Amino acid sequence: MEAYEADRSLRGKLRRRYSRLLHRRPLTLPAGRPMITFGFDDVPATAVSKGAAVLEDAGVRGTFYVCAGLEGQTGPMGAYGGARETHRLLEAGHEVACHTFSHLDCGQAGASVIAADVERNASALAALGRPSLQSFAYPYGDVSLSAKRVLGSRFSTLRTVQAGLIHTGSDANQLPAVGIEGDNGEALALAWMDKAARSQAWLALYTHDVQAAPSPWGCTPGALTRLIRTATELGFEIVTMEQGAARAGLKI
Repeated sequence: MEAYEADRSLRGKLRRRYSRLLHRRPLTLPAGRPMITFGFDDVPATAVSKGAAVLEDAGVRGTFYVCAGLEGQTGPMGAYGGARETHRLLEAGHEVACHTFSHLDCGQAGASVIAADVERNASALAALGRPSLQSFAYPYGDVSLSAKRVLGSRFSTLRTVQAGLIHTGSDANQLPAVGIEGDNGEALALAWMDKAARSQAWLALYTHDVQAAPSPWGCTPGALTRLIRTATELGFEIVTMEQGAARAGLKI
């Protein structure tokens, strides 16, 4: 898969802002400890061989948003995982989640195309042993009213890449997240962790590849290790998106 840039025009920005107003599903966070989720989008092979291993060494689990149609392909983040990696994640107790089959831009596609691509991905993952998908992340983080309308009843949470914290009242159909990516990804994640800990919020972190020399969309194993350690020190409950949604009373 070649590098692709979602619509970052003024029109695209306005569409994403307007989409926040409709097809909302406000959630209620439980009182107590703040929560944090470590997510991996697209699931390059290194997200499993390196990323999942880091989580497991710390005794925690993450959410991996799989595009089954990328199996066998190589992109800017390296080779993508496939059936073997998905089985590995399931056997280790991680959450395998949905990211469309073809890495479809849900901000540009029509409702019927989105629904068909998501169902194709769900069928592929069901064949690999994950029959019930609870969590979804919009590829490229791009969202539209059509996407929210057709997917809001299909998944417990729909996650974007727009930075922010999840609080009581946040829209489960358009949840914010913070990327661990780029040269300042770790520092940015740490800053948001501090905000989340102080406000008792839920923070969804995401990255892509995990390797010593990551792509601009990935991080190093060391950065991931340090973030997990800091999350524990700050008193976060480390949960998958499915677990966090259940604590917020969201389940499909």
